[in-house]
Amino acid sequence: MTKLKKTLLLILSVSLLTSCDFIKNAFTYKDTTEEFVDALIAEDYDKGLSYLATEHVAYQGANRDSLKIGLRNFGQLIVDNFGKELDYKFMTAHKTFSTIEGQSTAPNTTLARIEFANETEFGVFEIIFDDSTNKILRIDTLDVKEPIPDMTFFWLVGLLAICVPIFNIWVIRKIKKSKVKRKWLKYLGVLIFNVPSFTYNAVQGLSFSLLSFQFLFGIGFYYMGYLGSVWTVGIPLGGLYWLWRLKVRSKKEAAEAKAQAEVEAKAEAEPEAEDLSEQEDE
Repeated sequence: MTKLKKTLLLILSVSLLTSCDFIKNAFTYKDTTEEFVDALIAEDYDKGLSYLATEHVAYQGANRDSLKIGLRNFGQLIVDNFGKELDYKFMTAHKTFSTIEGQSTAPNTTLARIEFANETEFGVFEIIFDDSTNKILRIDTLDVKEPIPDMTFFWLVGLLAICVPIFNIWVIRKIKKSKVKRKWLKYLGVLIFNVPSFTYNAVQGLSFSLLSFQFLFGIGFYYMGYLGSVWTVGIPLGGLYWLWRLKVRSKKEAAEAKAQAEVEAKAEAEPEAEDLSEQEDE
């Protein structure tokens, strides 16, 4: 095994292990947030403190009583706006690496978003977790307080959206059965040229993007809480174009076949006419 292959294998192994740890940790973020907020609602601030990464350098010198006051105020803010009976849902967790100062997540931290909701409205927590302990370094509520959307209509939109990949697959099958050359180019055209796009967000409604391509089969889907529930559908221009081209080709081939049949029929009829003429002369 060459040195390059060994290096690539090592990078791949480290990436897989890191990804597995990241996914495993992500499943704990929702539970940690739920237990933390429930402790604040129950006014058990000692328990609430146990979910904070107080051993982190960011909390050095912090007064325990001052932290409890902050937790009390935060818990009261949640109760005043959403009540005490809340449901929680994991949305996203990610790390950001950027060369632009201030846009990267701090080393050994993960930024997560957890959705919480009562019976009629929902909000979103944005939380920074310490990777070494999976405890909370910072928690904020985003400026979100929206009515819970009708998800039935969202899934109905999804049924319409699924028609696009079905159509594209049907066109690809027709291309495969046709006699056109360089079929792989036609496949790429169908898969790539799904533009412009319509996006339906369960909360924000319908939007349109002129230059948004939906690759592969012309559809995009996200389901990350109410705010992150999105269908994106590209107009299948590639599929429509090649369907039209196949129909034109089919009509042309049919016309050529008909013309050829007429020529052959005429050619067969001429000898018969000559034979009849010769018989009459005799």
